[in-house]
Amino acid sequence: MSRITEVFNTLKRKKEKALIPYITAGDPDMDTTETLLKCLITNGADIIELGVPFSDPMADGPTIQAASQRALDNQFSLKAIFTLIKKVRAWSAIPIILFGYYNPFYQYGLQKLSRDAGEAGVDGFLTVDLPPEEADDLKREADANGIDTIFLLAPTSTEERMQLVSEKVSGFVYFVSVTGVTGARESLDETLKTYIDKIKKFTALPVGIGFGISKPEHIRELAGYADAMIVGSAIIKVLEANLGKPDMLDRVGHFVRSLKDATLEV
Repeated sequence: MSRITEVFNTLKRKKEKALIPYITAGDPDMDTTETLLKCLITNGADIIELGVPFSDPMADGPTIQAASQRALDNQFSLKAIFTLIKKVRAWSAIPIILFGYYNPFYQYGLQKLSRDAGEAGVDGFLTVDLPPEEADDLKREADANGIDTIFLLAPTSTEERMQLVSEKVSGFVYFVSVTGVTGARESLDETLKTYIDKIKKFTALPVGIGFGISKPEHIRELAGYADAMIVGSAIIKVLEANLGKPDMLDRVGHFVRSLKDATLEV
């Protein structure tokens, strides 16, 4: 059983929902990323999505694009991410998912990527631009190294697509709440519950919702029917607004704690 599955099983027994915060590795540098991971974990994160910076993102809005550029300006590398995760594993067993694009993974080499990621303590791959029809090579290597492969569904997904994803996915299903790029939004689609209910007809795995979740009110709304809430741009905005300030970690931590507390209020 993977660490991701263990976390969801534990939360289910406690009747809690998962908070999955996202940050970009290397933003603004790897040392800060390490302190941010500690901040997220101590303030209630259940699973971490760690973004792999990429120069040509298709799914990321301006906030995460800027975070990726800050990381790329500091000579980011996948090897540096694996070194960082090894450090985290010295004091935390929290599941960590690498969230990225296929090009950097493919260039690294899928077998080497999965081996190095597994040895470092990575728990999942979420490759935004790799559809399940073309993911067999990565999934085979990931499976061999005990790494979950997470796929996306969206409001435009057909029932046939839901069935295909349910056959390939492990860990949890990531439901994209909007037909657009990442970014904090003020309101959520009122029909999200309908989509989640439909997905759950095809899989017994947890379903997490991401893209557009920006405040505790969103969490309270979604926690009634989703198993996890993924928050990225809203956290990075707090980080970005406080870069270089002595209370940056306090501000990020306070915001993340408010999101986690909202998962407990259902």
